[in-house]
Amino acid sequence: MPHFETNHVVEHSAEQMFALVADVERYPEFLPLCEALSVRSRKERDGKVLLLADMTVGYKAIRETFTTQVLLKREERIIDVNYIEGPFKYLDNVWRFEPVDESQSIVHFCIDYEFKSRLLGALMGSMFDRAFRMFSEAFEKRADVIYGA
Repeated sequence: MPHFETNHVVEHSAEQMFALVADVERYPEFLPLCEALSVRSRKERDGKVLLLADMTVGYKAIRETFTTQVLLKREERIIDVNYIEGPFKYLDNVWRFEPVDESQSIVHFCIDYEFKSRLLGALMGSMFDRAFRMFSEAFEKRADVIYGA
């Protein structure tokens, strides 16, 4: 049951970081292991957006696609990701963006997952672990590119 959690202060507002992480279609441009991402559906209700998305991740010759439900709660600055189908037994991911001041925020990132297959877990597990540890940094670098360092 791999688990990774980080809280990181960034030089961008909570609103900017929320918008960056909520823009899931752009992930293949900068996110480690992410080769493709497509949004199957998008629904808005009560100020929240619910996405159904397919993400393809790859490492060397291995490619896996999985489906998640992504709930964007802009007012609360929270993004909840729930696993629907694919190679995992489960995957739970939460992003939370806490303002420090107008130009700084704390990015809270937490992910729990387990592969269905022990073989796939052995092959991809350590790479996923490293990739998840690089996620916060990848988003911060992307924010620097988009919003300025």
